[in-house]
Parts: sequence; C-alpha cells; structure tokens
Amino acid sequence: MRQLGRRPHDPAAIARAPSLYGHRMASLPPPPKLIRDHVAYQPEMDDNSILGDCTAAGLANAARAAAALNGFGVAIPTDKVVSFYSESCGYVPGDPSTDQGGVELDVLGYQLQHGFDASGQTELVGDFATFDPQDRALFANAMVRCGTVYLGVDLSIADQTTNTWDTNYPASAGDPTPGGWGGHCLLAWAYTGLSDDDLVTLVTWGSLMYRATWRWLMDQRRCQEAHVVIWRQLMRADGVNHAGLDYDRLRADNMAWAA
Repeated sequence: MRQLGRRPHDPAAIARAPSLYGHRMASLPPPPKLIRDHVAYQPEMDDNSILGDCTAAGLANAARAAAALNGFGVAIPTDKVVSFYSESCGYVPGDPSTDQGGVELDVLGYQLQHGFDASGQTELVGDFATFDPQDRALFANAMVRCGTVYLGVDLSIADQTTNTWDTNYPASAGDPTPGGWGGHCLLAWAYTGLSDDDLVTLVTWGSLMYRATWRWLMDQRRCQEAHVVIWRQLMRADGVNHAGLDYDRLRADNMAWAA
C-alpha cells in the first residue's frame, strides 16, 4: 500500500534552478532541535497508496504544513491532487501505463506557472528554491524557516522493513543499495538534533511516523535533491514570515527561471 513515483532528476537542470544560496538564511546557524509535536498538522495519503503521485502529494502536504504552522488549515481534496498529478505528469486516470511518476523540478515548475487548484479557492502558486541536501545546516534551517523541505530520495529494499531509515541494516533486512526499491518524493518536517544519529521526521504516505537519521540523509546516493516552496497566500495576515529569505528576490529568480 506504499507507492513511490519520483523520476530521476537532471543535475544540470537543478544547477540552473532558483537557489537558497545567497539568501541570509543560508549562513545562519540552525536551532539545535526542531520539535513540532504541538502543531495541529495531519498530512494526507492523496492516493499515493495506489498511484505514483508522490510529487503531487508532497506538494499538497507541504501546503497543508505551511497553513498549519501559521495557525489555520487549507482543504486540498484528494481528487484535486490526482488532477494536478495528471496535469503536471501526464497521468491519464484509468490508464495504468501512464502512471509513471514525475520529476520534482518539472512539478515545481508546473505549479509555478499554472498553480495548484485547492478546491474552488484561489489557486495556490508558490515560489521555490533548491539547495544541496548534504548541507546539513541549511537543510535544518530550511525546515525551521520554510516549514518543510521537499525531498527527492532513492529508497532501498531494506528501507521497506522499517519506519526508521539508516545506512546500517542487518543482512536479514534485504538489499541496502539505494534505489533498489525506487525513487520517492517526501517532506522533512522536524528533527531531534543535528548529530548523525539524530532523527528527522518525514512526511510521506499520509503519516508522520517515518524517520531518517541525518546519516541517511547526508548520503548523496539516498537523498539526491532538496527544495523549499513558499506560498505567500499561506502566510499569516499580520505579515510575519520566515526571516532570512528575500521574497522579492525569490520571486524574481523564479520568474527569470520560468521565462
């Protein structure tokens, strides 16, 4: 009941994408912990149990997280997520041969240009930026200041056997080779600390029950791409936002990239 759906990225395309580097948050020290047990946030499966729509589900759950962190909710029905998957990745409902997943950068670019229909509300349109997922300090800061990190990972067969992913598995767990299971899109949400053994809470398959050690995330064979998405429509009405990010510059970078 767990589908994947992230297709391989193009490193050259990632290098051309809007970047978090150059923004002030890239040089700020991250907090030693990020605990969010008090936040009323419930991610949704969005049919990722039966479809390879993780890139669309990840985007929807990132929007839900942004709203929850700002004290309200945003309703995004599953059918809207599947529709977005169809529009951005070419899936034709009822035709399994077209359920081929998506490239994260293509999905982010599609929502930038076309929006994400959240059930009759004004379509959500988010600016995005990428960064090196092996930059632990910026990775942690991105969770703190941008809500979630939209990740592209390669999972192993051994990862199927546990809810806590690490680089060291017993032989009985199966093949630990990254990518043996496939590529997946998920979110990083919180962390217990910043050492290799500390755990990062992941958002995937409608749950907050999955974890990964920083050691697992810092393995570039496993964690291959990282992005943040900022929806100004989901910010607090009082204008309080995430310090260290130049929103006007981010918008300009996105518009230049999309041109």
